[in-house]
Amino acid sequence: MNKLTQALDSRKKTNAKQKIARTKSVFSKDKNIDVPKGLYEKCPTCKETLSTKMTIDNQFICKNCGEHFRMRAIDRVKLTVDSGTFVEKGLGYITLNPLFQDGYEEKIADYKEKTNLDEAYIYGYGELNGVPAVVGVMDSYFLMGSMGSVVGEKVTRSFEYAIYKKLPIIIFTASGGARMQEGIFSLMQMAKTSAAVRRHSEIGLLYISVLTHPTTGGVTASFATLGDIIFAEPNALIGFAGPRVIEQTINQKLPEGFQRSEFLEEKGFVDKVVHRHELKRVLLFLWRQYEFPQHLFHIQDHTFLK
Repeated sequence: MNKLTQALDSRKKTNAKQKIARTKSVFSKDKNIDVPKGLYEKCPTCKETLSTKMTIDNQFICKNCGEHFRMRAIDRVKLTVDSGTFVEKGLGYITLNPLFQDGYEEKIADYKEKTNLDEAYIYGYGELNGVPAVVGVMDSYFLMGSMGSVVGEKVTRSFEYAIYKKLPIIIFTASGGARMQEGIFSLMQMAKTSAAVRRHSEIGLLYISVLTHPTTGGVTASFATLGDIIFAEPNALIGFAGPRVIEQTINQKLPEGFQRSEFLEEKGFVDKVVHRHELKRVLLFLWRQYEFPQHLFHIQDHTFLK
């Protein structure tokens, strides 16, 4: 009996030591994390180990350093529009393989299964505090939000829907640029989406563009930077070519923070860098102003931008 008791005590002590070791491995900044997938994640900026649930509750922002993590399109919609008001449009599109690239169909099928999306962009009708609008969101988890024929068509249709309903539109961008598997067909979407923005603008409707991390390539060079008002999230990478490519091309070292949203705000490329916690408040202010007969560009009170 004594031997059994000793064995049980020894087992308890061993289990306790293993539990302490596992806890240390989870919260240590100096070791690789080995925990069940999905429970914790490491911030790429401050390297802090974060509870996934706490990060989601904090609108996908690091509680330690304020890093804004990438968001899935549906999470962005839930964060932006009033609950139960979003009605998705533009369903049923099928991505083809116009250049017969090996493995492209399989890759699209794989991303569809992983993300539960048909493509890297969704749009629809929604309300912000009861005010109607068209809301479009790019999803960087679907082939890095790249713009192929279907994405370009859906972006164009979202503007056309806004024109039909005479509604303002807000688009959240997150993209690596044009989709290389579709070649020239992808590049054609830059002109098509830009033309749709122009038609929407010509009848006096408001377009707000929110640039999130990352917004690059052909998306930056087209509809993403054509908004009447351009916001950006903190520390978002925004540009056409990447900084490494630019440095190699011009054979010069780029300034600190080059192509980050704060740098671009300073240079006038972005109207305002807005924290994710504050974005809906700012959008609601603009939406309310937009309802008045005086057009948005005659607003005297710009304190919301300070």
